[in-house]
Amino acid sequence: MSAVRALLLPLALLALQASPCHGACVEVDSDTEAVVNEQFKLGCISCKIRGDVPATATVNWFFNANDDTDEFIHICSYEYDMGKKEKNFIMNDPFDGRLEWRGSNLTDDLQDGSISIMNVTYNDTGTYRCELTRVLTFKNYKYQNSTTREFKLTVVPQRTRGMASVLSEVMMYVTIIGLQFWLVVEMIYCYRKIAAAGEEALRESASDYLAIASESKDNCTDVQEAE
Repeated sequence: MSAVRALLLPLALLALQASPCHGACVEVDSDTEAVVNEQFKLGCISCKIRGDVPATATVNWFFNANDDTDEFIHICSYEYDMGKKEKNFIMNDPFDGRLEWRGSNLTDDLQDGSISIMNVTYNDTGTYRCELTRVLTFKNYKYQNSTTREFKLTVVPQRTRGMASVLSEVMMYVTIIGLQFWLVVEMIYCYRKIAAAGEEALRESASDYLAIASESKDNCTDVQEAE
């Protein structure tokens, strides 16, 4: 019992000294294929490099339905007011009432500026641009930088599967079948090996029994002759 307590004491001290863990930020590209009449998430992630510096960020989304022009319309903006503990999510036509915020919550230090389109239509096909503007507050000055994510969205009648997805599923089933076949072969091999070892043990036991019986018989014969 004393040994267990001696082991638990250092572990408890380490747990008290450990700092709380924070989720890691990973920048992932947005999907580019939406299904009509379904919900679709427009991804926009910009990780902050200096995690020790306080910052505030705002997100603006733009849309261009015509590839022949470079004219983007402003469809929404988002910022979080830490003082009032409320978010300001403003939507503009033609997406007014059809967008939902899917990014960072309860913080003005935004790293995820994703939104979702509700009830996707074919008119939502086009190029989307996300601009995340971040202001880093240092001791003597402030530094502002902007990150832009742009991608083209295609709306399809039903979800399609890529070749990589099909190949990965096929390889998964091939691996499962191969592992099961290998397991069956191993079981048969082990069974035969155990059975052979059991037969050998039985033969050795029978030989030992016969040897003991013969020795006992000889001893009895010797005793009778001595009498």
